[in-house]
Amino acid sequence: MSELNSALEHPTYNYKVVRQFAVMTVVWGIVGMLVGVLIAAQLAWPALNFDLPWLHFGRLRPLHTNAVIFAFGGSALFATSYYVVQRTCQVRLISDKLAAITFWGWQLVIVSAAITLPLGLTTSKEYAELEWPIDLLITVVWVLYAIVFFGTIARRKADHIYVANWFFGAFIIAVAVLHIINSLEMPIALNSFKSYSIYAGTVDAMVQWWYGHNAVGFFLTAGFLGMMYYFVPKQAERPVYSYRLSIVHFWALVAVYIWAGPHHLHYTALPDWAQSLGMVMSLILLAPSWGGMINGMMTLSGAWHKLRTDPILRFLVVSLSFYGMSTFEGPMMSIKTVNSLSHYTDWTIGHVHSGALGWVAMISIGSMYHLIPILFGRERMYSISLINAHFWMSTIGTVLYIASMWVNGILQGLMWRAYNQDGTLTYSFVESVAASYPGYVVRVIGGAIFFSGMLLMAYNLYMTSRKDIEPQAIPAAASAA
Repeated sequence: MSELNSALEHPTYNYKVVRQFAVMTVVWGIVGMLVGVLIAAQLAWPALNFDLPWLHFGRLRPLHTNAVIFAFGGSALFATSYYVVQRTCQVRLISDKLAAITFWGWQLVIVSAAITLPLGLTTSKEYAELEWPIDLLITVVWVLYAIVFFGTIARRKADHIYVANWFFGAFIIAVAVLHIINSLEMPIALNSFKSYSIYAGTVDAMVQWWYGHNAVGFFLTAGFLGMMYYFVPKQAERPVYSYRLSIVHFWALVAVYIWAGPHHLHYTALPDWAQSLGMVMSLILLAPSWGGMINGMMTLSGAWHKLRTDPILRFLVVSLSFYGMSTFEGPMMSIKTVNSLSHYTDWTIGHVHSGALGWVAMISIGSMYHLIPILFGRERMYSISLINAHFWMSTIGTVLYIASMWVNGILQGLMWRAYNQDGTLTYSFVESVAASYPGYVVRVIGGAIFFSGMLLMAYNLYMTSRKDIEPQAIPAAASAA
């Protein structure tokens, strides 16, 4: 592997922090998805909250979202951005100490959240539920992250800034702005964790969804597109299909995404013009999103045959398929007439997880499988067959999850809007919950399959890291099934 040889020839790169974040990506993926399976099971079988307040769904649900987005996804972004910026700029990270602080600081943030959220110590917001001392810690870590990343770019030996770094850079800057503005709050006392948002009412809702949707747009999209623009060409051993399209994709995405948040507030107290603006901008987003998806897919021109024998490339390509599907479904759901059916239903949950499991998790897993052998000085992962099994478990689990939620969502939306001739509701809310039960069970099954795949990944990582174990050879013609 040319990249492995290159890595050994250039020991000046800081792979220690990349390796630490890569390992924690797998660890936090297991933790976050385990909590997700538990709360999915609680919706099917409520007795599983065990009548303990810190295990109730309302406390574990924000723990799940923080664990999978910021712990699992965040660790993957730190790992890949630190690796890519060094490789493409041909210089070591500007400061090993600052990089180490970002690792330990980020782990402290995650552990703090894992303790405070089940205890009910939150700001009660849908996103950014953490208390003000943790918000401050996030800010400090993020500023140091920006210093390390952009400082490394400033020292680059290559004149050109590769497009993956554009997306990583936009993600870092945008998330900093989003977190600071959304987390503006006033502590009731310096010796108390309790605080109050400086916003109120409709303004608070608008700021919250400006943050919430752009956390999706920049943390969960732009950052992972940085992964895509590096690891898809590397794994396919092909250049990016169109570098010009990648730049158009970048500028169109960052210019439009920031306006799309109001589509979460259709039919609320938010002014109608703001709702319509969010809907229009969401529809426009389809173009740059699909431009990026097509660019990634077309990068495989002349290399499609590799999908038969390379499960890592399969992870990356299928993640692009889910990215394309999610970025079509999102604008469609922002249309007011569609939103009147989908809003507050499980359809939204299905949409979120087609992006979270199909796009974010699978691009992260594929990138980690590419990275881990390099970071541990191996030519390949310990077991290619386990990667293949993991791929199919991830794909099947995701499809079961999102299909069950699509069916549930449409069922719920139709039941809630059904009226009798006298104007009374045809169905009670409890009847819609009962009708949703089979979908909840299927969701648990899908989530459990996806989670089990992460356990396979952890075993494969452990075996790859052991110095006394030789990696398994790639079979001449691995089955695609």
